[in-house]
Amino acid sequence: MSFALDRFDLSAFVRATLAEDLGDAGDITSTAVIPADAVFEGVMDSRDAITVAGLPIAEAFFRALDPDVAIERLVEEGQGVTAGTDLLRLRGSARAMLTAERSALNTVQHLSGIATMTRAYVDAIQGTGAILLDTRKTIPGLRVLEKYATRMGGAQNHRMGLWDAAMIKDNHVGVAGSIGEAVRRAVAAGIDRIIVEVDRIDQIDPALAAGATHLLLDNMGPDTLRDAVAVVAGRVPTEASGGVRLDTIRAIAESGVSYVSVGRLTQSAPAADIGLDFTAA
Repeated sequence: MSFALDRFDLSAFVRATLAEDLGDAGDITSTAVIPADAVFEGVMDSRDAITVAGLPIAEAFFRALDPDVAIERLVEEGQGVTAGTDLLRLRGSARAMLTAERSALNTVQHLSGIATMTRAYVDAIQGTGAILLDTRKTIPGLRVLEKYATRMGGAQNHRMGLWDAAMIKDNHVGVAGSIGEAVRRAVAAGIDRIIVEVDRIDQIDPALAAGATHLLLDNMGPDTLRDAVAVVAGRVPTEASGGVRLDTIRAIAESGVSYVSVGRLTQSAPAADIGLDFTAA
C-alpha cells in the first residue's frame, strides 16, 4: 500500500533512521544469535486505548530489510482502538524483524501518542464550532510526520513552515514600529495570508485596517476572547492561542473563536504504549 506525504521522502527517512541504529557494524546481536534462515511471526498491539498513526511507516521499515515480508494491517490510520487491539501481523525474516523493530515501534508510538492527545482535544471542543489547529512546535526534522499525526487525531494543519503565511508577532511589531505598519509591509510584499498576533483588544482594529487576514488572540481568557470576537465581528477568522490545556479548551472554544491552536499536541504528547511480540514460525 502506497503512503505519500507532501514534502516527506519516506524512503530517505527509513534509510536514515535505520542507518542511525545500525552504524557501521549492523545488528551484531541478531547476527550472532539468530540463524540467517530463521522466520518469525509477529503481532504489534496497543497496550492502551489510542488513536492510531504511523503504521504505513512501520511497514516500510520491515520491507526495507525484508522485501518479502508478509504484513497484514488490522486497523486504519486515525482509528480509535481499545487496549489490547492488534494493529499489525507480520511474517518474515527473523533477523530483519528484530533489526527493524525499534525504529518501527518508536515511530508508531510517537505518532500515535500525538494522534491520541489530539483526539482528546478534538473531543473536548465538539459542538462548539471551533476547529483545533496544530502549530510549528515540532521536533526538528519530524514536522511533516507530526502534523500528519495531528490530522489523524482530527486536527487541522496550520502553517507548515515560515513560507506559507506571514505571522506578525511582537518582535516584528517592535521593529516596524506598530502593528499597522508591520501589516502594511506584509501587504506591500504581496503576501496573501497575513496572520497577526494581538494580546490586547485595542490592537484589533489597527491590524484589520492595515490588511490582516487572520487574528491570533494570544493568551486571552474566555471573557476577553468573547469581547475580541465581538470587535472582530466576523471580518476575519479568529484563533485563540497560548497556554491552552485540556481542562481549559472548551471554555476557550465556547467564546466564539474560529480556531484554537495547541502547541502541546506535538510538543508534549507522551508516546503511546504499543508492543511487538515475535514467535518462531
